[in-house]
Amino acid sequence: MPFRRARALTGLAVVPLALLVWPTGAPEVPPAPADARSFVWDRDAAWRDLEQRFVQARTAGCADSAATTGALDALHARVARLDGEVLAPSALVFDSLESAYFATAAEVAACGGAVASLVPRFVALHVRLREAVKAQSLAWDVNTPEVRSRLYRALYGGRAAVEEVMLQQPAAAERLVLGASTATVGRSVTPSAESNGVTLHSGDILVSRGGFPTSALIARGNDYPGNFSHIALVHVDSATREISVIEAHIEAGVSVSSAERYLADKKLRVMVLRPRADLPALRRDPLLPHRAASAMLARARSTHIPYDFSMDYTDPAKLFCSEVASAAYGAEGLTLWMGISTISREGLRRWLSAFGVEHFATQEPSDLEYDPQVHVVAEWHDAATLFDDHVDNAVTDVMLEEADRGATLSFAWHTLPIARVMKAYSWVRVQFGGSGPIPEGMSAPAALRNRSYGAEHAARARAVREAAAEWQAEHGYAPAYWTLVELARGRMTG
Repeated sequence: MPFRRARALTGLAVVPLALLVWPTGAPEVPPAPADARSFVWDRDAAWRDLEQRFVQARTAGCADSAATTGALDALHARVARLDGEVLAPSALVFDSLESAYFATAAEVAACGGAVASLVPRFVALHVRLREAVKAQSLAWDVNTPEVRSRLYRALYGGRAAVEEVMLQQPAAAERLVLGASTATVGRSVTPSAESNGVTLHSGDILVSRGGFPTSALIARGNDYPGNFSHIALVHVDSATREISVIEAHIEAGVSVSSAERYLADKKLRVMVLRPRADLPALRRDPLLPHRAASAMLARARSTHIPYDFSMDYTDPAKLFCSEVASAAYGAEGLTLWMGISTISREGLRRWLSAFGVEHFATQEPSDLEYDPQVHVVAEWHDAATLFDDHVDNAVTDVMLEEADRGATLSFAWHTLPIARVMKAYSWVRVQFGGSGPIPEGMSAPAALRNRSYGAEHAARARAVREAAAEWQAEHGYAPAYWTLVELARGRMTG
């Protein structure tokens, strides 16, 4: 009898152990959104030509800086003329401006140290061009591929050119870049308070980029790869002027923090967006942004809102970061993200599915900037964080190329039992209002894949930084983004 009892007890112990070590299969990958396609610049030769132009101007000692100044003057005048025109997204003037803009960027990157006014004037040109294109897009259908591509080329491409200039001329780069000064578009009557040189209004939207590997994946994991990974909503108390930041965190769901605490989290860049004051909804109710922020603040403080790993922007019960803003404004009748983000690449969908994502037509943080309804108020960044951002992006882009070729996200099988125990512990913590090591809504295998991905990305990023330092020492200037991509591929030797 004792032997039989011991054998029975052993059998009972084996069952939960087997459950802990039982392997889990890869989740089913939903199909790509209908008619979705990934944007491709397909201009590698043009980027190389621009780099040669930069090298030549740099070697010549910027002897023709007067011509660069003149080119900037001409571009400012051409952009100013856009304000008086109504143009289709296919208008050739946009292609002409893009080519001239990129060519001038190469000259400014080379000569900005010799002529102090070049870099700030080039940045101002980007701000004016962005505002002009966004104003034109108010009459466009932003869900058509033609319009999405035009907005992306102008806004993302314009920022990319500015950042290459900043990385070559870091001493001339301003940490804070204010948006276009326009009393009509950017005004707000909601409660306001100052933060880091910017007047924030209740209802403003903070778009940021985290410094973690998954932040880069969120930013780049899109049919229109971007630079931002996180959305937060600003509330300013009308009596105390206290700034509260409402945001959804993977670890704990929706939370409320101070502006100081928000900025204390590792961020490589932050942009402030504001709904245009001339929108019909805001003309009828100028306090609509404050009411949207107030309602979301009250909800966040009164109940626990889990993080939405599936990225279903139509279900307000759980919220991922973009939904905090879109749900708040949607409840007040203003639909943000006029252009819905899509994720069509097979490898990327397979990886995101392994993290728990189920919806590939959604609201990506980077894409809110392209919404014609929002005005860019300001953007903070500096050369050091921009370089970190570019390295993380380059590594991510290369890893996603490997995903398209069939690479999978894996983890050591023997870590699964521990992860499942930690998941159970985390579940108990959540029931008592806390959080555990594995976020609510994330499975143990997904957490292990996340950890494995982060470790691989971090190791590659360190290698790219080392290679970039060697490359810069040899060539005398910072490697451009396309060079960082080649370094991440391991194809460049000097």
